[in-house]
Amino acid sequence: MPTLRVVDSITELGAADAGCIAVSGSHGGISSARYALAARPLLSVFNNAGVGRDAAGIAALELLQSDGLAACAVAHDSARIGDARSTLSHGIISHCNAQALALGLRPGQRCTDAVALFTPSKETP
Repeated sequence: MPTLRVVDSITELGAADAGCIAVSGSHGGISSARYALAARPLLSVFNNAGVGRDAAGIAALELLQSDGLAACAVAHDSARIGDARSTLSHGIISHCNAQALALGLRPGQRCTDAVALFTPSKETP
């Protein structure tokens, strides 16, 4: 089973985290996607940051999809931005890319329930 990584910033991931489930407090913008692309988690979870102009707050989902990586975002009003524990404990998925949908994630799903599909209860700091 993949390792669960709960990180306030997606920048905390590195090559050793490839294949993990990454729950972050980061916004789902392009800059966050670049860090996820480098680390290559099985699933990246972001905060939608209110989605924003031109869907900038969830732009990572499309970029990661183009590289075959699953990603989703929780609603900004369900979890604190920058706080991964809040994302995991309180986040409600608002957006998924096609790869995440294929893995069984759905908008409206609690982040804890989505993560439970893939991980043991053990988490690494």
